[in-house]
Amino acid sequence: MLFHYHLWTPFVEETERFYQQLGFQVTQRIGKYAGEFTSFDPPLDWDDFREQQILFRIIEMKRGAINLTFGYGKKVMFDHIGFLVTEAERLQVLGRAEGLGLTIQANERRTFIGTPFGFRIELQTHPDAVESETGDRLLQLGIATPTPGLEPLLSQLLARPVPEITSVVAERMHARQVVFSGIPALPVQDPNGLEVRTVSPPALIDGRIEDQHL
Repeated sequence: MLFHYHLWTPFVEETERFYQQLGFQVTQRIGKYAGEFTSFDPPLDWDDFREQQILFRIIEMKRGAINLTFGYGKKVMFDHIGFLVTEAERLQVLGRAEGLGLTIQANERRTFIGTPFGFRIELQTHPDAVESETGDRLLQLGIATPTPGLEPLLSQLLARPVPEITSVVAERMHARQVVFSGIPALPVQDPNGLEVRTVSPPALIDGRIEDQHL
């Protein structure tokens, strides 16, 4: 299940505020302050630390079966997507990734697979990465890449069609559009130029989101 994406952004506070307005809750804030990494988790809010010149490494937000994270960067950059898998599925995907010659980084919490498209794929086995696996979902993410072939690679890795990810060829790699399930809403842009759509009821047909509200 596609559940996650991560961005680097100079618009950290603005990004948090935007997704809060969409019903996401902050579950974690970690930033570097006075030379050390420190937690600024809720119930703290920006009025408590805005003036402290914190370099945020990660802010995590959740809604239903959706998890998104972002941290400070000098410019907007798309870093990775994440799939929630079982341990057996993780091992199978890693075997296929090794066969394709892809770079693998793993620790106790997460596994990352490098791709030739400029972003990474996270494999997550811990259910607490989301609020609820039956809640609102990340239905589709559109990615622009300088080279074609993203969908076939994902299908090889996951051994199934992956309509949750669509791609177009562009000069630079970036996330273009994300579709969530939930109360239907008109498309809006987040502070990083990512178009956000919300649809209900969701249906993926031939790699496209089909819904009367789009």
